[in-house]
Amino acid sequence: MEIVILAVVIALVAVGLISGLVVSSRKKKQLPPEAPSSTPTLTPPAEPKVGDEAETPRDEARRTIEEVGLPGTPVGEEPVVLEPETPELEVPEPTAGRLVRLRARLARSQNSLGKGLLTLLSRDNLDEDTWEEIEDTLLTADVGVAPTQELVERLRERVRVLGTRTPDELRTLLREELVTLLGPDFDRTVRTEGGEETPGVVMVVGVNGTGKTTTTGKLARVLVADGRSVLLGAADTFRAAAADQLQTWGERVGARTVRGPEGGDPASIAFDAVKEGIAEGADAVLIDTAGRLHTKTGLMDELGKVKRVVEKHGPLDEVLLVLDATTGQNGLVQARVFAEVVDITGIVLTKLDGTAKGGIVVAVQRELGVPVKLIGLGEGPDDLAPFEPGAFVDALIGD
Repeated sequence: MEIVILAVVIALVAVGLISGLVVSSRKKKQLPPEAPSSTPTLTPPAEPKVGDEAETPRDEARRTIEEVGLPGTPVGEEPVVLEPETPELEVPEPTAGRLVRLRARLARSQNSLGKGLLTLLSRDNLDEDTWEEIEDTLLTADVGVAPTQELVERLRERVRVLGTRTPDELRTLLREELVTLLGPDFDRTVRTEGGEETPGVVMVVGVNGTGKTTTTGKLARVLVADGRSVLLGAADTFRAAAADQLQTWGERVGARTVRGPEGGDPASIAFDAVKEGIAEGADAVLIDTAGRLHTKTGLMDELGKVKRVVEKHGPLDEVLLVLDATTGQNGLVQARVFAEVVDITGIVLTKLDGTAKGGIVVAVQRELGVPVKLIGLGEGPDDLAPFEPGAFVDALIGD
């Protein structure tokens, strides 16, 4: 009985505790939110950002931008605006006798051809071994097999007839034979006259690295030196900065350059150049084309397209093929392929100074049947000279 009473008491106590907890939790949920404090909260001022004043702005007079002078300019005076300087035009060297003036540079090639031949011909006994050495000297100088054989045969015959061989006689003999080998009867005039209403149009072609753009710029100087007005066409749209390079060459002598966007259609630019040359009444238009690899059929076909488009204005007066004189027989391969695509009318041999082999002049003329009209003898702006066989041979064999 006592156990039952104890259990009832424990149950009542438990119920009471549970009821108290429930009531207290309800009171907490029904408490109203606390009233906002009457004391305001002070927010610290924001730090100034870049460009803000570090202190509270004050009402004060401020100057306008027109009233603030530039450094070194008194307030109230207009600043002086400097106009861009116009580049001073250069005066190219006259073309008459230019090859003679550059003779010293060309003479660096003497040891491999001219002086070597004179030394061999001056021997007391011209036996078969000596004549073979003469042949080797000519072949090493890139004269070519057929021209070498012809020259040796003529030299042997004349030496046999001459009998005595003084140094002056040998020099005269060798000079005559070399000049004959170079083809003195070729017309080496660079045709830039054009018609009555059209300028002379010259297209410059060749593979990469031969110096086409530089040659075009130097040719412009040659024409300006002769009193001609020139317009340049930058149809090399594939090589970076080619148009800038050509324009710089033109600006030096006052020749304007027609150019287009990089990677644009070369034929379109060439067409526009000739069109503007006609409108301006220019004496000559020089078109610089992109360096073509003669083994790439598509590029060579595009070169033919440039030629056809230009000829819509009139005949193309000159197509100059630029060859690197140091490439030897490879240059002859290039010449053959270019001649099949466009009608080459003249050759420009660059890098003919230093260790270049002068015999390439003979070989390339024989290969194409067209004359060497210009030769490049250095890096200077006026180092492009009209080719003169007599002056060339004099530089090779010396005085």
